[in-house]
This record gives sequence, structure tokens and C-alpha cells, in this order.
Amino acid sequence: MDRGYVLHSYPYRETSLILQVWTEAHGRLGLVAKGARRPKSANRSLLVPFQPLSLDWFGRGELKTLKTAEPGGPGLPLAGAALLAAFYLNELLLKLTHRDDPHEALFAAYDDAISALRELSKGAARSTRLAPEAVEPVLRRFEVRMLRELGYALELAREAGTHEPIVAEREYHYLVERGPVPAPEGREPGANAVRLRGLTLQHLERGQFDDPATCAQAKHLMRLIINHFLDGEELATRSLVRDLQRIGEGA
Repeated sequence: MDRGYVLHSYPYRETSLILQVWTEAHGRLGLVAKGARRPKSANRSLLVPFQPLSLDWFGRGELKTLKTAEPGGPGLPLAGAALLAAFYLNELLLKLTHRDDPHEALFAAYDDAISALRELSKGAARSTRLAPEAVEPVLRRFEVRMLRELGYALELAREAGTHEPIVAEREYHYLVERGPVPAPEGREPGANAVRLRGLTLQHLERGQFDDPATCAQAKHLMRLIINHFLDGEELATRSLVRDLQRIGEGA
């Protein structure tokens, strides 16, 4: 059996589900879960996003058949900002990975991120509502690890071209297809670049997000890079967040 998570599911015929799952040893797979929608099916409440699973399947081709699904750990519920963040991670994996392409380190990054979001959600349930900003460090760490594992590692330590070390006190333009270059005096970055402090690049490399300016600049950088690899395709989770923000502003 292989460790895994359900990324997405939709009804199939009268009683079954088609699943997109993310697994440790086999990458992203499509599975048919026969009878999973029946009222008395043991899998009905198990085959849901963010529930750690142990999975077994059989068959060939793009769509295989689920044989066994067992809990792989506690499936504590996510809520609010943590839930939206987790769906964003799922959407990234669905859009940016290929079927049957294993990435064990990326599975570990996802597993770590879901665990961190679960802890944030659990802590918020004991006290106050989870602020959207609280999930940002989890997202940035996952994005950096994801890009590295998919072969798109960010250059965070040295300038593009000269390979000079990044200096915390300097300003840089991060170019999507090149990396960081010194920011020319008085010139704004182009459409495929973003302006950053050297300190932000150093913090990103270390996974350090306790500085508000770093968090804001890192978010802009990662959005630029990920949009490039999405080739203009809109993420549903981003659209949902914008809609919720407009509703909140109008309330």
C-alpha cells in the first residue's frame, strides 16, 4: 500500500467516484472508487481531501481501480483560512504535476504543509479566528519546495549572470526566467519581474517569514513565478479568495 491524499473527486455513474490522488511512491494518480457513494460504504467519509490515507489499487492505463483505502492518520478538520490554503495546495499539484510521476520529496512537503495547517486550524479553534496572514509562511515554504522538486528551483543566494552573493541591503529585480539582478536606479521592474530586497531573498532561502515585508514581497514573487508556469490559467482558489474579500468589504 502507498501513502496518499485525495486531491479532488467527482461523481461517477450512480454510486462511484473518480479520484485524483497524490501518493508518496507513485505521484498523482486517477482512481475509480467503486461504490464509494453508497450510504453504507466504508469509504464514503474516508475519501475526502486532507485525510491521510493508505491506498492500494489495481489496473493499467490512466484510470486505475481503488482496491483498499485505510486511514493513514488522524483527519482533523480544517477551517477558514487554513481550509482555503489547503485547497490552494491541492490545485497547484493538480495543475503543475503529471500523472504517474513520483516525487517523494514533494509528497513530504505537502504532508508537512497539511500538518502545519491542521495545527494552525486546531489552535484557532481553541482561541480566535485564524487570520489569513497566519497561513502565508506555510504556503511560501511549500511553493519553494514544490518548484525545487519540479526542476524550477529559485535562485535565492546569488545574482543571475555574475553569481555574486545576494546582499541584504541591496534592491533586486527578480526576472522570471533569469533570477535576481541588481535593480537599476529609478527603474521599475517589467511585467515579468518583481522588485525585492536582498534581505527578502535571504529570508526566502532560509524559510524565515517573521518579517512582514518579507512575507509581502515573497507572496508577490511566488505569484509571479507560479503564474508563469500556469501559462495564464486562473486558479479557482485565488478567484474564490477575491470574491470573499469583496463580500467582506461590502458587508
